[in-house]
Amino acid sequence: MKTSTSLVQSDHACGDPWRATATPIYQTATFDQDSAEEFGRYDYSRSGNPTRDALERQVAMLEGAPRAFAFASGLAAINAVAGLLSPGDEVLACDDLYGGTYRLFSGLLSRRGISVRYADLTDEKAASAAISPRTRLIYAESVSNPLMRICDIRFLASLARSRSARLCIDNTFLSPILMRPLHLGADIVIHSATKYLCGHSDVTAGTVATCDDTIAHNLAFIQNAEGAGLGPQDSYLLLRGMKTLDLRIERQQRTAERIARSLHARDDLDGVLYPGLPSSPHAARHASQASGNGAVICVRTGDSGRSRRVVESLSLFPIRVSFGGVQSSASLPCCMSHASIPPEVRASRHFPEDLIRLSIGIEDPGDLLEDLTAALDAHPRGEGHASTAESSLHAKPAITSASPCS
Repeated sequence: MKTSTSLVQSDHACGDPWRATATPIYQTATFDQDSAEEFGRYDYSRSGNPTRDALERQVAMLEGAPRAFAFASGLAAINAVAGLLSPGDEVLACDDLYGGTYRLFSGLLSRRGISVRYADLTDEKAASAAISPRTRLIYAESVSNPLMRICDIRFLASLARSRSARLCIDNTFLSPILMRPLHLGADIVIHSATKYLCGHSDVTAGTVATCDDTIAHNLAFIQNAEGAGLGPQDSYLLLRGMKTLDLRIERQQRTAERIARSLHARDDLDGVLYPGLPSSPHAARHASQASGNGAVICVRTGDSGRSRRVVESLSLFPIRVSFGGVQSSASLPCCMSHASIPPEVRASRHFPEDLIRLSIGIEDPGDLLEDLTAALDAHPRGEGHASTAESSLHAKPAITSASPCS
């Protein structure tokens, strides 16, 4: 079956004697046992729950993997993968990552005796030079958040194998509809299921999938031992949202491509970042490993003050730290999702303060484009403020530290 068919035709209530159309919510902490000496299929929901199992089977199907695991958040999923490492190991990570991932890597892994080395993994020479004998995990994003850079996943998979390391790809930006990293050689794929997999901004969740039996065994142990598995109510909501994943991605991507082309044609912007634009430095690489460009667009206005005014002037793009929902939204990554990255680190990585991240929803494309055009026209370049080039990247951001949901 095609993916769109499997998303709605899969058995979402496997084993249910009443053949429920929708997956039952097993909202229970414990399950009665037939014997004091032998456990049944389920005993305690932390260790396993029928609703979560149905979700994990669906995610595994999407990824083309035998096993998948659902966690309480995307960061909980990333932390579970980090749990595969031991003291003395090293992570080689792309130097353009979601701010929460940077916070976890830089703030917590060092306490476990695990070091993290950052490098430009879009550059094969830089990646090859950065890997060391201690590297046990290479970590990158299918489309980096928020600079929209593209790594060659096949190359990174080969590099990891040559050094007895594993490759983990965060595929949140594209979803399994547009890319399956495991088919490109990755060992592990992660999603913040809060975004596209859910699609309705009402669930916080994360998923991990793998084709490696040893990794799957260890992840199952970590999920149970740490107790960060997704609860049955959220598992049910995520399953429901995933039924329309293919439809949502198709609509959102089509609208995003139209908006990206329109913004790219303007002469008052310093850049539009979107994998499908001819101006994207890795457009050919992206096309070789993905079947689409996604629905996130990043825009540089030339001035951080202008970016703030534009975002605050939008009517159909509420300001939100997340993305991937059916409703469009906008954010300033420097002040929001990436505020946990210290200003001096952002400066060293040439992180632009004027960057706007747009998450494109399922609204009418013309309405969205009209809203964006009106906001940009209402706040022209040089509106009495210094350009980004003249402002210091070390300036204190409007939000000085990331909130728990950033």
